[in-house]
Amino acid sequence: MKLIKLTAISAAVLASSAALAAEPVIVVDGNDAVVYEAEPVAVAYQAEPVAVAYEAEPVSYAYNPDAGVVRNTTGAVVGGTKGFFTKVINPASVSAEVGTLGYGANIGWSLNEKTELQAGWAGGDVADLLGGDFDAGDVNYDVDSDFSNPYLGVQLRPTGNWFTMGAGIIVPDNDIDVTANADGGFFKIDGQQYNSAEVGTLKGTMEHRNKLAPYATIGFRPNITNNFGLFGELGAAYMGKTDATVRATDPNSVVNYIDANGTKLTTTAGKVASKAEGELEDKDWLEWMPIVKVGATYRF
Repeated sequence: MKLIKLTAISAAVLASSAALAAEPVIVVDGNDAVVYEAEPVAVAYQAEPVAVAYEAEPVSYAYNPDAGVVRNTTGAVVGGTKGFFTKVINPASVSAEVGTLGYGANIGWSLNEKTELQAGWAGGDVADLLGGDFDAGDVNYDVDSDFSNPYLGVQLRPTGNWFTMGAGIIVPDNDIDVTANADGGFFKIDGQQYNSAEVGTLKGTMEHRNKLAPYATIGFRPNITNNFGLFGELGAAYMGKTDATVRATDPNSVVNYIDANGTKLTTTAGKVASKAEGELEDKDWLEWMPIVKVGATYRF
């Protein structure tokens, strides 16, 4: 019975406070006092650590030598070529023109609001536009022409309105045929009169020496609607000096004439033609080719 009581009391004391576990416990049973040194009971609750870790993948911005490298070079070349030809076959404008260079047309590509590249051609028989005839010395010549003037140039709108300035290069290939007209039955060449009946017909050709002719113009290009506009230009192209060739129908035909001293002399039709040729080259006809043209433009 004492053992049971002792056990119950000991359990109660031990359970009441874990803090007293290290100090002696005195139990009184009747007249006897018994000292019990209780072993400390450690009640530990070890919680399992819950570790929530978020491991972020490192983000590094490092130089990649392969970045931007085109692997499909064939596709890139073809794509770039398509882009180029798309721009070429989709110009900013097309124009029709008529003027001293001939009848023609041009195509324009706009680089910006003030600058436009142009490629065009003008030609045909424009002799009537140039007057149809001209004088070299004392001889009048009828003109028959076949012009071909491809050109490349740039049109500028320096003030951003209708006023324009142009410059570029012409590649002239102009055939100019001339026929001398007798005056009163005579050709007066180099100060000397020759009987036109003895000389016969004098015909020739003229060709400018420049294979590339720079030009410059000023003009106006007002817009009538969003798509249609008109233009006019004035300027000149430097065609260079002229090479001429003049031939007589019968170069061996004898021609009689009287010189300034009243002496009667003879020559040949071929020699008369050579003198006429020299006068034509000295004339430098259209060394500076005037440019006067008007036209209409359609803008895309």
